[in-house]
Formats: sequence, structure tokens, C-alpha cells
Amino acid sequence: MRARRIAAAAACTAVAATLCVMPASAQDGPSALAERTLATKLDIPWDIEFLPDGSGIFTERDTRKIKKIKGTTVTELDTVEQAQTTGGEGGLLGLAVSKTFATDNSVFIYYSTASDNRIAKLKLGGTPQVIVSGIPKNRYHNGGGLEFGPDGYLWATTGDGQNTNNAQNWNSLGGKVLRFDTAGKPAAGNPRSGSIVYSIGHRNVQGITWVGNTAYATEFGNSKTDELNRIEAGKNYGWPTCEGNCNTAGMTNPVKTWSTSQAGPAGIAFYKNALYIGAVTGKRVWKIPVNGTSLGTPQAVFTGYGRVRAVAPAPDGTLWLGTSNQDNNGSPGANDDRIISTDG
Repeated sequence: MRARRIAAAAACTAVAATLCVMPASAQDGPSALAERTLATKLDIPWDIEFLPDGSGIFTERDTRKIKKIKGTTVTELDTVEQAQTTGGEGGLLGLAVSKTFATDNSVFIYYSTASDNRIAKLKLGGTPQVIVSGIPKNRYHNGGGLEFGPDGYLWATTGDGQNTNNAQNWNSLGGKVLRFDTAGKPAAGNPRSGSIVYSIGHRNVQGITWVGNTAYATEFGNSKTDELNRIEAGKNYGWPTCEGNCNTAGMTNPVKTWSTSQAGPAGIAFYKNALYIGAVTGKRVWKIPVNGTSLGTPQAVFTGYGRVRAVAPAPDGTLWLGTSNQDNNGSPGANDDRIISTDG
């Protein structure tokens, strides 16, 4: 069954711009899903967002390019020369479109430099204007999530920079969820006055999304347990004392966990009453039904594309997936990352 499913998925993605309905025996849900390959031959599309005209915009981690996809046509918008790859997980990462893009042609970006990770406002074609700097940087554990929350503030997810002490240190921006305005100033209601830190005790957080006003973030574990956490102001999510569930006073347990071989949770999106989580290590997407504040049992879907990192609901009602196979010779399509549109 799995071989037929993968073969059908490969056939679907082989022809760009072709609408493909996978047979029910070959796909992962109870009914046939429409899947459409929008772009191929990409280089680690790390984050996908959307412009006011409905076209997609995405970052490529290692090329440091920002690209636009309209229909099945991909064009380059900018190269962030200030970004530096790390030979691991750093480079050009998170992306958030300015709420006034139509007038200022600007986005917000999360990127690595020689000394740190930074967040900047970028008028496309211009020079990044840094609003947050000093986020710990290393070859791995650079975080990189960047989204506007329903409260209108920017939220960023960071890694501990391979220094576990950062996660429990309120004065470090590493191993945190951050919340701030478009000038990089602390958001109203943050747990500590004058600080952009919203939660602590994280190892390497990449994706963040909301169900209503409730934030959920994905987190890479160390050797045992990957996590999905419900993010609340001032909470401590345990790292490095806890990996997964624990009974340590003052530590907040995750709402869902996986073994590290099954997930590697990256991008996350709320779509059609479910959370969808890209899993790079598990080479799948995890779908978690949502009923109010209750989360159902995770179901593995889209297992035919290798490592899936980016997940984003599009204005046209579809869900976009971005693969991440080039970063460690994953398969299938190890040298051909792509963006796929699906009905979910």
C-alpha cells in the first residue's frame, strides 16, 4: 500500500502545473485529494507567505533569495546579501509580509549573519533595516519562524544556538518565543516589562500558528521526543531539563509529542479545522484535528514528498507545502525541491 501511495504521489508531482487527483487507494485520507505541483527545481523553500494579490512569496534558505510564485511562474524578487548560510540550519529563514505591503512593498525576514540571527524589515530591492539582533546563532538550532499573530504583533521562534544555557536565561533571545512590534519593541502584555521574550525553555522552535487567539509552536527534540506546544505568556517549556513530558515543577508539558524519528516538526498551519505540521525527519505531514481547544489524534498524510518543511494556507482555499530534500540528501527528489498545492 505504501509503495502504491508513493508511486502515485511521484506521478502526481512529475508534471508541473497539472491538476492531479490521487486515487483513494494511493493517498492518505479517506477521499481522493487534489494535488498540484506549482514549482520545481527549488532550493530549500523555507517559508511561504502570500501577497495581497494572492500570489505566493517564499524564502530559499541557502540561495538567500526571496521569490514570488504566481500560477506556476516563479520570479526572483530579491537576494538578501546580508544573510549567511551556516552549513546546517541557518541562512534566509522566516518571512512575514508587511500589513501595508501594497504601499510599502516590504516584508519582514529572519536571517543568519556571521555573528547572530536577526530580524529586519526589508523593502524589496533595498537594504534590510534590522529591528531585532543578538539572537544566538550556530550551525544548528537557529529557529527561524516569523509570523504576524492575530494580535497584530510579530512573533518569532528561536533556537538555543547549540548552547542549552540560553533556553532558561530570560536575558538571552535563544530558545524562546519572541513577541514585538514592527519596530522591534516589546509587545504590550509581554510577561516581563521591556522584554520581547514571551516564553522560555525551548530547544529549537521553527513553526508557529494560531487557532483563534491560541498559539501553537513546533519544537525539535534532542534524541527522544519532538513537541507541539501551546504557547502562553511567561511559561517555561522545560528545555534542557525536560524533553517531552516531565513532572518538574514550573515546567509546561507539550500538548503532543512524537519520537524524533517520526517528526522533526517544522512549519505549521491551521487549515480546515486541523493543524498541519511539516515533518522533515519523518518525511510526512502530521494532521491534527482541532475541536475548540481539544486536539485529536495525529494522522500521517502526504508521505510521498520526502522532507516537508513549509506549510501555508493560501488565499484560494488550498494548502501549500514546501519540501526540504536538498538539505541532507533526502528522497524522493533530493535535488528537486518543490512547492505543492493541495485541497488538504
